[in-house]
Amino acid sequence: MIKFGFKYLLVAFFIFGGAMHFINPDFYLPMMPPYIPAHEFMVLLSGATEILAAILLATPKTSKWGAWFIVAHLLVFFTVHIYMIQEADTRFADVPLMALWFRIPVQFLFIAWAFWFTRDQKEAPESISESEAS
Repeated sequence: MIKFGFKYLLVAFFIFGGAMHFINPDFYLPMMPPYIPAHEFMVLLSGATEILAAILLATPKTSKWGAWFIVAHLLVFFTVHIYMIQEADTRFADVPLMALWFRIPVQFLFIAWAFWFTRDQKEAPESISESEAS
């Protein structure tokens, strides 16, 4: 039951985050590294893929695919976080440096959170029986 709740909380995070790419794309545009082409398109594409990943995670038949999609998505986003740290003194001087660095471990937590849903309950290691423990 707890895992179910955390799963749909992650779904909500990704639907909200994805929708924000459409509602306020100008917020995301400065974060785009110059080596990524077509910034406007990529912001909208990343929003769409966040929403798609959330829908896949929420759908029982595609839940594992959705979880893996979220993991991949978050790994790709490391490039944005690293870029923002590299440009902390110039383009992102208004953002506290600690906040930029804090995003890295938070990203790992989100990856672990999504990875949790790549496994079925049946695949989880069974507990060691008392006879095996002796």
